[in-house]
Amino acid sequence: MPRATVYRLPKSNQRERRAIIHQDQTASVPFDRRAIPAAASESRWEAADGHAIRRIDWAVPAGDAPPRGSILFLPGRGDHYEKYLETLDEWHRDGWRVTASDWRGQGESGRLGKDAVTGHISDFAIWTRDLAHLWAQWIAETPGPHILAGHSMGGHLVLRTVAEGRIKPDAMVLSAPMLGFPDSIVPQGVTHAAARLMAAVGDPARPAWKWSEKPGEPPAARIALLTHDEERYADELWWREQRPDLVMGPGSWGWVERALASIRWLSRPDILAKIDIPVLIVATSNDRLVSWKAVGHAVRHLPKGELTAFGDEAHHEILRECDAVRDRAMMAIARFLDRVAPAEA
Repeated sequence: MPRATVYRLPKSNQRERRAIIHQDQTASVPFDRRAIPAAASESRWEAADGHAIRRIDWAVPAGDAPPRGSILFLPGRGDHYEKYLETLDEWHRDGWRVTASDWRGQGESGRLGKDAVTGHISDFAIWTRDLAHLWAQWIAETPGPHILAGHSMGGHLVLRTVAEGRIKPDAMVLSAPMLGFPDSIVPQGVTHAAARLMAAVGDPARPAWKWSEKPGEPPAARIALLTHDEERYADELWWREQRPDLVMGPGSWGWVERALASIRWLSRPDILAKIDIPVLIVATSNDRLVSWKAVGHAVRHLPKGELTAFGDEAHHEILRECDAVRDRAMMAIARFLDRVAPAEA
């Protein structure tokens, strides 16, 4: 089994990254994270059962050069693509044809529980089927190489969809993937059994944890779990005010139980060993929402797994961190894609 490659990029690469990205005429204009870019368009696609799901596309790469390839990005639990406009637009300016999508039941793509705040799902397989359906349409309309990217729960789901043999991208990029919950002395099997009981004894769509005194209003300490960058965090709150349907709070007990079941299956070494696709994981040992130990386990068992590691300087949302961290992550992703998914002739 090949050993994982761990990249710890020096700070000097921040300047190099900016020079590469911002050499066009728009370099001096700060990116507006509170507006849909003029080059992007929002629309909806239909899942196999007709459920309408939002997407956003940068259909034509910036500049006159042919497309570098195409990237499909999926966000995390309770997330929405508005949070990642900066990253998506940066990939677009790097020459990629870019798409991002909600998950069914999140963002502005409806809800699957009994209220507008709790995130519920009866089976993660619903999401992997949706992604496989979107993927088949998307690769038919976009130039290769085709890259699949996901953050947190999105990272878990894109990896699972590949592991199930439903899709085969040319490479994957996973940001702080939900490959396990924060490390605990309680065995995972015991935790899963408890979640099964909680989902069975009451309504599985009920919230599994407390959100705040006011439904839909994020707890004051939430920023400390996500990012050191107060301005980027404020951007998310702004979007929630402008588009109230984006608001989502805690997950349901049904979501927790299904997440643990999916995590346990995907963590099996024999399952990970079958994913013979280049995979870059960008993660931090300082993460308090997903398991750092589980990330290491995955990288060791993925045949072509690589890790870009961060420490105390980064919280969970590495692609929405302070510039010093985010630039290093984006540079690592760019170098990985240049190496494993060169542009098609």
